[in-house]
Amino acid sequence: MKVCYFTHSLVSCWNHGNAHFLRGVLRALLAQGHDVHSFEPAEGWSRSNLIADQGGASLGAFAAAYPDLAPRAHSLGPDIDAALDVALDGADLVIVHEWNEASLVSAIGAIRRRGARFTLLFHDTHHRAVSDPDAIGRLGLDGYDGVLAFGATLADIYRRSGWGDRAFVWHEAADDTLFRPPAIAARRTGLVWIGNWGDGERSVELRDYLLRPVEVLGLPLDVHGVRYPREGLDAIAAVHGRFHGWIANADVPAAFARHRMTVHVPRRLYLERLPGIPTIRVFEALACGIPLACAPWTDSEGLFRPGLDYLLASDAAMMARNLRALDRDPALRASLAAHGLETIRARHTCAHRAAELLSIADRIGCAAQMEPA
Repeated sequence: MKVCYFTHSLVSCWNHGNAHFLRGVLRALLAQGHDVHSFEPAEGWSRSNLIADQGGASLGAFAAAYPDLAPRAHSLGPDIDAALDVALDGADLVIVHEWNEASLVSAIGAIRRRGARFTLLFHDTHHRAVSDPDAIGRLGLDGYDGVLAFGATLADIYRRSGWGDRAFVWHEAADDTLFRPPAIAARRTGLVWIGNWGDGERSVELRDYLLRPVEVLGLPLDVHGVRYPREGLDAIAAVHGRFHGWIANADVPAAFARHRMTVHVPRRLYLERLPGIPTIRVFEALACGIPLACAPWTDSEGLFRPGLDYLLASDAAMMARNLRALDRDPALRASLAAHGLETIRARHTCAHRAAELLSIADRIGCAAQMEPA
């Protein structure tokens, strides 16, 4: 099967966590023998910011970790339709990520509407459907065969807006070709937080569930991420944390391996408007066998096993107690690591998601064949 994926970026994960999953699932499709092609804008926001922040050599981290993926850079212009006709020639399945220019999203939909024979899916991994629904409306999705939503609450929004059974839940997952426990156990110490400040969407939560417990317990803290304002950097420094800036996603397993624990702090909008959707770091942390402590969130879809796969706090005081227990109890750390890894390997790898994607595409294709001409 020829699969074409249009993403905002594969080469850059700078403030672009979706790249983690997309790299893994495309690699899984390649491993299953499919003809995989990926496309991204030549001057995409994430790529441009990565180069500005880290220099052009930083793109080498992607090439070294994923030599089997070779995304093609494109530039939108007056000849977009002709360029797309070439790119999509012979395609069986085409997927377009929501973080693309509206002109590209609608142009591909128009090609499908004119009778192209591929199955066309829109992949939504953001909160715009609730935070800026007009933006979704401007994308011109009427030519699409279905929607892939990264959580049930988001899929329900699409179903209620007219997509019905053409809106599918397609969770993110861990790329276990990279995210796995270290081959050689090393001395672990302290806590690592890997994530972005979040544009104010979780600044209070980061203070309550990360920085204050660290200060109270006197835990060593390492922080990796981008777009931290001065107030965020000052808050990290105030608890004697070390801020390291951007980290290539392929280097995250090694960072996990040096620490005793990590935490999951979801953005407030997901808690309030799209509950049940974890960040990609939950999947990746559990795949690496690092004990995980979570700020309040509701696993409404039963993706994991709270208490077995990770510790869940109902408030900041409980988060501090959980982190203290993880720091002092090697048996607890070992149990959480083993159970979390078990869940990932059973249900949440990119190979699982690749199989789910092909099943969804098959269902849509069969339904289309049954429709009256």
